[in-house]
Amino acid sequence: MAKLYIVPTPIGNLKDITLRAIKVLKKVDLILAEDTRTSGKLLKYYEISTPMQSHHMHNEHKTFSRIVEQIQSGATVALISDAGTPAISDPGFLLTRACVEAGIEVDCLPGATAFVPALVNSGLPNNKFFFEGFLPVKKGRQTRLKLLAKKESTMIFYESPHKLIKTLSHFVEYFGTERPVSVSREITKIHEETIRGTAQEVLNYYTKKPPKGEIVIVVGGTS
Repeated sequence: MAKLYIVPTPIGNLKDITLRAIKVLKKVDLILAEDTRTSGKLLKYYEISTPMQSHHMHNEHKTFSRIVEQIQSGATVALISDAGTPAISDPGFLLTRACVEAGIEVDCLPGATAFVPALVNSGLPNNKFFFEGFLPVKKGRQTRLKLLAKKESTMIFYESPHKLIKTLSHFVEYFGTERPVSVSREITKIHEETIRGTAQEVLNYYTKKPPKGEIVIVVGGTS
């Protein structure tokens, strides 16, 4: 039956994919990929020859209606991102919502996502947590940080390496120097590391050692 599959892909190590995900990617009619060059490496590794089409943040608002029509016409489609679970700080929400509204079945497979191992590795309370994702770059950032400073639950952020120092500096400023922080970098890859400490200690570490790779920041809630 025609449907949309949401398929998580490895966040680093190519072996971190489920057997079911491989089966789905081989049997669908079309794979929507954030970057076909990046996803092409994964598909080649698992000998998956399914046709791919670009579906990313710059074109998803223009293409999702046509994709919905394709599925309604009988096509089975899989949506993947460069790494992790689509729609989690990645393209996918617009298409998923459109399919739900059109009565199309959506099947999201379980699988890799960066914030779960980062949260567990942090050693911070994980019975309740708040996923913030990427903070606003400019407009609304200060207001957002002031609100987050009052949260009692553990908070999770995504950040790029060249903005990490700025973000950690803001955590020191708005959350306080002693707020517990854990930074996980390059999860599942060769140079994976997790640095834990106070906001000031972690800031000092990365000021001396500029980071590289994908980053997840986990911050303790206010006590």
